[in-house]
Amino acid sequence: MTTDDETVLARTLRLRAAGPSHPLIRFRTRRFDLAEEPDNPINPIRGWSLLEWLRTQPPVGATLSETAAEDWGWYAIATVDGRCYLIGASAEESADGNHAWTVFVDKQRSLWEKLLGRARMTAEDACFRWLCEAVAREPQFTDLSAE
Repeated sequence: MTTDDETVLARTLRLRAAGPSHPLIRFRTRRFDLAEEPDNPINPIRGWSLLEWLRTQPPVGATLSETAAEDWGWYAIATVDGRCYLIGASAEESADGNHAWTVFVDKQRSLWEKLLGRARMTAEDACFRWLCEAVAREPQFTDLSAE
């Protein structure tokens, strides 16, 4: 995939996900070996590998916490441009190894921001842009979509 293709794909993913307050990015890949993931002590759902991969690619000035288990999968807390986000990930295992992955982002907002409709998640949000671009750059990720 060329750089121009990556930019167009990332922009398309961002535009499609501009509406929801908790956008989802979905794709398929064989990149991660689910058998190597630690067990989720709450529910047997995979997703740890994707968050660990994202931890190696944060934008300048951003941080991503240790990955932790949740009943719906795995999560980490990202800090991007001074804002906190919960990034969640889960995988649906496939017999052929080309697993379906879902990553979502929840922008933390104060009660006042929510009441006044401020600081909403948009397609241009720095954290969401980073996630879309990281996924779009990875050549082993296929069937990309955002909603």
